[in-house]
Amino acid sequence: MSSTHAIQSPDAAASRAKEETLLSPRFYTTDFAAMDRLDISSVRAEWDAMMAEYEGDNNHDHFQRTPEFAAEVAEVFGKVSPELRQEFIDFLITSVTSEFSGCILYNEIQKNVENPDIKALMRFMARDESRHAGFINQSLKDLGIGLDLGGLKRTKAYTYFKPKYIFYATYLSEKIGYARYITIYRQLERHPDKRFHPIFKWFHRWCNDEFRHGESFALIMRANPHLLRGGNVFWIRFFLLAVYATMYVRDHTRPMLHKAMGLESTDYDYTVFRITSEISKQVFPITLDIDHPAFRAGLDRLVKAQNGINVGKARGGIVGRLEQARWAVVGAATFARLMLLPVNHHALPEQVRTAPAW
Repeated sequence: MSSTHAIQSPDAAASRAKEETLLSPRFYTTDFAAMDRLDISSVRAEWDAMMAEYEGDNNHDHFQRTPEFAAEVAEVFGKVSPELRQEFIDFLITSVTSEFSGCILYNEIQKNVENPDIKALMRFMARDESRHAGFINQSLKDLGIGLDLGGLKRTKAYTYFKPKYIFYATYLSEKIGYARYITIYRQLERHPDKRFHPIFKWFHRWCNDEFRHGESFALIMRANPHLLRGGNVFWIRFFLLAVYATMYVRDHTRPMLHKAMGLESTDYDYTVFRITSEISKQVFPITLDIDHPAFRAGLDRLVKAQNGINVGKARGGIVGRLEQARWAVVGAATFARLMLLPVNHHALPEQVRTAPAW
């Protein structure tokens, strides 16, 4: 992130959280009546076991700061470069917006449905996401730029998604969140000298919430198998590519963040893609061929297109807008070509809840 766009105040942080771009986390609403009609009776045993896990709430004491937390922020994070500081702040804002987005959506669903299964699930998930968002936001408050989450809820635009789009996108977002958190946690466990902020110590148990949230949507999709067949395979493919591409482009605009942790952005992203693909094949009939040379070249071209858009935005004026438009066309054409690449097909397995051995 350019120092000319440094986030140094709550207002600047709020403006960043409210941005509506292809890379920005969004707030969603959906068809509550359709959600209310969901039937999960065919996976009743697995569903009840998962609800018992939520009820047990084994993370109820996890998202609480220790007395050493603030001291470590001052001692370790206080020494990082201004550039790394800004990339980390951008990471925190993106993360808290994403977590709070889930909290709002799940809370709205549980308030607007009578289906006891869906109502209970959404209440538990809203609880978890609220904890996550609050915990991240406290780290922003340490830096004097905490978000007014209530104000963000009132002022950020909402996007309508059909329930099935919610299932595909949220399932992948939760699973890729698991893969990201566990990969970072294991890296910093091996190299504690690279841990420049204490929040990373919380990633281990945190990723268990992400994994379980994804499994909840997996159960809904297995109970409604038409969501995994026919024309819906196109939408599965679309959201797989959209989630992977968004992560790749976003991460390559924050290279110092990974470098500080001893990671290289491309290697890190493909490690996360590999973990996510192994998990998602337990539900989805396809996975992307992430090793296809054209896939890798396409993601790099999307990064180039986003950088071109950023340059045009910084330039401003008519020339800047033309640059943005040109690179937006390049990005759209690249995404379309990526949608045409071969994919890996898988037979749908029986109910499985297995995380990779990480």
